[in-house]
This record gives sequence, structure tokens and C-alpha cells, in this order.
Amino acid sequence: MWPRRCKLRAVERKGEEVTDLDDDYANMPYIPEGESYPARWAQKAEAFRDTAMMLEIGYGTGERRQVDIFLPMGTPKGVIVFVHGGYWMKFSRQDFSHLAKGATEAGWAVAMPGYDLAPDVKISQISGLVALAVAEVARRFSGPIRLVGHSAGGHLVARLASSNLLTEPVLTRVEKVVPISPVSDLAPLLRTAMNDTFGLDAAEARAESPVHAPAPPMPVTVWVGEDERPAFRDQARWLAEAWGCDLVVEPGKHHFDVIEGLEDESPLLQAVIG
Repeated sequence: MWPRRCKLRAVERKGEEVTDLDDDYANMPYIPEGESYPARWAQKAEAFRDTAMMLEIGYGTGERRQVDIFLPMGTPKGVIVFVHGGYWMKFSRQDFSHLAKGATEAGWAVAMPGYDLAPDVKISQISGLVALAVAEVARRFSGPIRLVGHSAGGHLVARLASSNLLTEPVLTRVEKVVPISPVSDLAPLLRTAMNDTFGLDAAEARAESPVHAPAPPMPVTVWVGEDERPAFRDQARWLAEAWGCDLVVEPGKHHFDVIEGLEDESPLLQAVIG
């Protein structure tokens, strides 16, 4: 049974009473050896890049507005776009290169876009940047496209699939969307200290929330770990309920290791390429 929605706790901040959801949306303190994951990701990503067939394309000006493309042997079956997480304010595409391993071995090209981070840009601007990246990938590669993202990246691929940010010719090529542990309703983030970085207001939070958008025309599978924080399990459930799409709760997985299935043959990889 799913837990109830997060319990709200009133605290004082800057002279105003606000609702504190910081702990509800904190992952690292609740994951065993959670602080070790970023370095482990970076190490595995670098090792994978050393052996992978890879090219880099740009979709704008700036180091972050680049896309790493990992190629399979032979002609790709299509392109999987993986969008990284980090609460729209951390990490880069290079931290997650190793997650292309399973799909490239299965014959797919994998595109990993970078994007500018908050507070330099708003979340709505990040959505637009990722849409530009997907459009550039679509221009350079033929065949079907599948969108996959984790956490904030899960939000971004859901946002693209359910909006007019992608042109119709690109959107019609998107066969499947898999938001992994997505933030589907941004309203709770208004009640976190992170919003000092995001600068969200209620209007932007609603406009950028996939739960308030129409269900997209292609199949969607929302994926979340059984051992994730209740807030993230709620976020996944809300999106599945809003869109009437599949929801998979993977046993024994938390917010950081839930993406590991993309590295090899797994139920998660099959949800993407099957």
C-alpha cells in the first residue's frame, strides 16, 4: 500500500511561517553510503567513455549545451535520450555515461544531453533547453526515439512528452517515455529550501508539472524504487494516476541504485527498449 502524502511541518523562515518539506525530498541521508554515489558514478562513467564509441554534438553556446552520443556496433535501432537528474542544479551528462551500456549493447544509440543548471536558469528554461537538445538529436539521427530520465530528468522527459515543446515531427517519432523516480508535481518544492535556488512561484510550478498536463499519446511507464522516500513514491504514483499509465515499483531499489538496471539486461532496460 502506498503511504499517505507527506506530512507537512510548519517552521519559521525569514519571518514567515512556511511548510518545511526539506527532509521529505532529501535522498542522500536515507541511502546507505549515499554520499559515495556521485564519485562512484563519475568513475564508472569515465571508464565507460574510455571504451565506448562516442561523439559529441552541440545544440547551442556553452559547454553544458552539448550532447554525448554513444553508438552501438552497426546501424542503430533508434535513439534513446537519457536526461540526468540532480534537482536541476547538480551533476552533468558526463556523470552518467555508463548508463548507456545496456542500450548500446542492445543495438541502440544513446544520447545524453547536458543543460544549464539553476540558479543560472529557471526550471522552465531547462525544459526548453532539453527540448532543443532532443530536436538536434532527431535532426541528426533517423528512426524511433525513446525518452528516459531520472529524478529531475524524469520530470524533464515527462514535461517534453506532454507539452508543445517538441515539434510534431519530432514528437511523432517518440515511441515510449520512461520517467524514473520523477518529480511530477513541483508544488511541494515551493516549501523547500531548494526553492531559494529554483526561484519557483506557484504559476511556474503548476505550468512545469506534468501531473497537470494531458497524458501524452505514446506509451509511458513510470518507474520508482520500493525503498525510495515516500515523497518520491507519491510523485511517481501521482503521475501514473494522472496519465492512466503503467507504474512499476522495483523491489529493493532506492533513489540512487534504481537507475543501475540501465547498465545491463534488466526489467528496467526492457521497459525502455522492449
